Amino acid sequence: MKKNKPAKPAAPVQQDIAAQLGLQPGQSLELLKALHILTREGKLNQDSRRKLKQVYHLYQFIQPLLEELGQGDHAVTLADHGAGKSYLGFILYDLFFKNLGRGTIYGIETRAPLVESSQRLAADLGFERMVFLNMSVADSTRADFMPERFDIVTALHACDTATDDAIAFGLEKRARAMVLVPCCQAELAAAMRQNKALHLARTPLAELWRHPIHTREIGSHLTNVLRCLYLEACGYQVTVTELVGWEHSMKNELIIARYTGQKKRSAAQRLHELLAQFGLTEALAQRYPAIQAEDQ
Repeated sequence: MKKNKPAKPAAPVQQDIAAQLGLQPGQSLELLKALHILTREGKLNQDSRRKLKQVYHLYQFIQPLLEELGQGDHAVTLADHGAGKSYLGFILYDLFFKNLGRGTIYGIETRAPLVESSQRLAADLGFERMVFLNMSVADSTRADFMPERFDIVTALHACDTATDDAIAFGLEKRARAMVLVPCCQAELAAAMRQNKALHLARTPLAELWRHPIHTREIGSHLTNVLRCLYLEACGYQVTVTELVGWEHSMKNELIIARYTGQKKRSAAQRLHELLAQFGLTEALAQRYPAIQAEDQ
């Protein structure tokens, strides 16, 4: 008598994609597919998982600011600089602005094809209060059709001096908060390479950037230190933390600045002293105009 073969175990039930991603109620899976974060079948590759994790973590920091600044039926204005494919802007709109019924997101990006793609997607989704501009941060600061004041300025992995441009925009527009994740800080490292031999003879501190890899690392770290001091000198309370775990991104420093109006003279003084100590005063003379003007 033949023995019946044991039945094959039932295929494991596929986990609900929303649960896997930790999506909030009402969040659009179609948006994530349109952004190519998910495939048409709703699958997620490892690179997209990292990208989505970064955006979600950043949203957790931005959401309390949106809720606070949007009180009293205020229509929050948010500028997203170096928007790229506007992952951050679209998810902010989907999670917060869409159901609120007020407030506008401005995505600012220099690459025309990305701006055009974002404009089409916003139209397809009915995200009416998303505006995409094909221009530099500096040009957007001077554009007369932009709001005179913005509530929040964001810059997620804006490369090199684009983060400084976003800060300059925030200062010009009297932003109530800035949320910045800097990337690829090369300007200061290049300046530090000049006259390196002179600095080595002048101070043992120059050993910190004698080797090229140290120049890059010290230059990156010092760039963000100077940015924080500048923001404090301009009346912002600054918090610096990690965005996500280092396994997800090496560009992981998150700077959150909230305007208090209390300008720290000691921060401006320290900034000047650091520039002098590292031989950067002349090279970065135009980088911090707000405190340069006050010193004159």
